[in-house]
Amino acid sequence: MTAIFPSWATRAARIALACGVTALVMTPLLAMIWVRTPLARGEKLSITQPVPFDHRVHVNGLQIDCRYCHAGAERSAWAGLPATSKCVSCHTQAWISSSVFEPVRQSLATGKPIPWRRVNELPDFVYFNHSIHVNKGVGCETCHGRIDQMSQVHQAASLTMGWCVSCHVNPGPNLRPLTAITTMGWTPTKSDLDQMKTLTADFKIKRLTNCSTCHR
Repeated sequence: MTAIFPSWATRAARIALACGVTALVMTPLLAMIWVRTPLARGEKLSITQPVPFDHRVHVNGLQIDCRYCHAGAERSAWAGLPATSKCVSCHTQAWISSSVFEPVRQSLATGKPIPWRRVNELPDFVYFNHSIHVNKGVGCETCHGRIDQMSQVHQAASLTMGWCVSCHVNPGPNLRPLTAITTMGWTPTKSDLDQMKTLTADFKIKRLTNCSTCHR
């Protein structure tokens, strides 16, 4: 009896089936690998802002405290950004009139905020509260890196769940006195080291590893 399909059709069907099963397995696997790469997380990615704001000048040269611009860091979940009117108060008219400040002038004229691009961005399903960390001794540079050395701010930490949980499991080494919260390149003195031994107890810090801590 003559075969309905040629012999190569069977081989082709087997190859197609094998490819389909492989794709079914590999697609989610590759997706999980991709989201864990620095590129997908945005780590150290250069982000162009509407105004070339140099943190080095403001932190080192002008000695402006982080909380002057990010005033919400101590009292809310969001660190926040200052109003444009607050930004221009320190600058001379020559600076404000320059081409670099065009987005600033537009913001002042229209009342619309400058469209800054977010650098450190967590997924929508992750809850993060700045105030609880700042008020419990977690310094700005712990998560944001050496801002005082960045002409253009980038995401310094991986911000993965594993990175966050490692601190939640053992927060002690990442704590510092509240007087050093915004200090960049902080090196603890002997008195600081003595104080750090009791910071976990002083701040009443708990070992928070329950899923609902961050996923609410």
